[in-house]
Amino acid sequence: MGDVAVGTRSGHGEEDRGRPVDAAAPAAKGPAPDSGGGSGTAEDGTVTNEQGGTESRGPGGTPPAAKKQRSFWKELPILIGIALVLALLIKTFLVQAFSIPSASMQNTLTEGDRVLVDKLTPWFGSEPERGEVVVFHDPDAWLAGEPTPEPNALQVFLGWIGLMPSADEKDLIKRVIGVGGDTVECKGTGPLKVNGKALNEPYVYPGNTPCSVDDQGGQFKVTVPEGHVWVMGDHRQNSRDSRYNQSDRNNGMVPVKEVIGRAVFVAWPINHWDTLPVPDTFDQVGLNDQSSAAAALSVAPQGLALAGAVPVVLWRRRRIAPAETR
Repeated sequence: MGDVAVGTRSGHGEEDRGRPVDAAAPAAKGPAPDSGGGSGTAEDGTVTNEQGGTESRGPGGTPPAAKKQRSFWKELPILIGIALVLALLIKTFLVQAFSIPSASMQNTLTEGDRVLVDKLTPWFGSEPERGEVVVFHDPDAWLAGEPTPEPNALQVFLGWIGLMPSADEKDLIKRVIGVGGDTVECKGTGPLKVNGKALNEPYVYPGNTPCSVDDQGGQFKVTVPEGHVWVMGDHRQNSRDSRYNQSDRNNGMVPVKEVIGRAVFVAWPINHWDTLPVPDTFDQVGLNDQSSAAAALSVAPQGLALAGAVPVVLWRRRRIAPAETR
């Protein structure tokens, strides 16, 4: 009877009549558009993402293989290199381990102990103070004639980067007794006096006297020049310290520039773990009388710098604060 009119219902609820439909018309090629904006697969095997980009596919439409992670053995040399650099930086600027080679600091430290030495505070202008245990370079052949073991190449390397205690046996460790401006005196067997004040020294090796009665240097009265310290071992009758090096170019004093740092902790062996605080005897009233002026001069530049910096910081904060609230 001819073409059949097929009615379709429009979106407004009305029927469109009289539109012929060819039953043999081929369907439109290609995928229907994705009204949701999601991802789809194009004819060339790529995947379209939600942002309109494409993601490459492997053969057969499979996703690409993930990048192969570098093996542990290839990364190990890099990790070792980083660890060595960090160890060297720590040893150079922060803290270093030292081995005690003799009995001159007994019983505070015994032969074979490992101590950690603070190297950071000297970078900020801090100088040795009375009562501190310090490590310093041999100022003028104090160790001449002393037998020193020869470390092997591995010990030298590990000591250089800080993974082992320093193998440099040209370093010494003693207690600071006098600083610049102090007068240190020994008569008879003691007590040891600093600026006329007798010291109570509980750290002196049991059985030793604070002063040694001999004509090699055990009896003395010296004034410490600025920029130097006078050091003595706690094992008074078994320590070649400032007393017995008064004929050297520094008159037995140790230049502050030769001080590596302060020993702060006994790290080995475990049963010797302990801190190394300054004894209370060095807090005596009047002990600082003669050196107070020198101490004030040494502190003044830093104090003035800090005092001058505070107003500048406050002024900058007041200017920055309004700008941040705009």
